[in-house]
This record gives sequence, C-alpha cells and structure tokens, in this order.
Amino acid sequence: MSNASKIFGQMDNIIGPMAFLLLFVLSATITGALVLGRPIMLYWDGKKQQAIKHFGLTLLYLFIILVLVFITLIGK
Repeated sequence: MSNASKIFGQMDNIIGPMAFLLLFVLSATITGALVLGRPIMLYWDGKKQQAIKHFGLTLLYLFIILVLVFITLIGK
C-alpha cells in the first residue's frame, strides 16, 4: 500500500478506494471459504469431532506461519 501511488498514479476520484475495498472483501471471502469450507462440510456430514480438529489445526498452522513471519521481520 505504501507504493500504490507510485505504481498506479495519484487517484483523485472515489474509484481507487472502492476498488481497494472490493478487493479486500473478495480476498476475505476467498480466505474464509478456504479456512471454513472443509470444517463446515465435515460438520454437516455429522463428523463434528473431525471438523473441530480440522479447524483447530488450520488455525494452528496459520498462527505458526504468522509467528515465523514476525520473527523474520524482527530479524531484519
């Protein structure tokens, strides 16, 4: 975001912020479907234990990746 004006040029109209918000919502929707899609399907199929385990492991892996990214950023 810090280089957006260099890449796309200065935008004086409402289209730029609207495009950013639309891209953000689309990205959040896709990510939500990827993280929650499989556990919800397992839950609906009656495999509640497996659904909770799958969701928990997904969150754990995302947390580990987040910690690794922060460690990498702190090390710079």
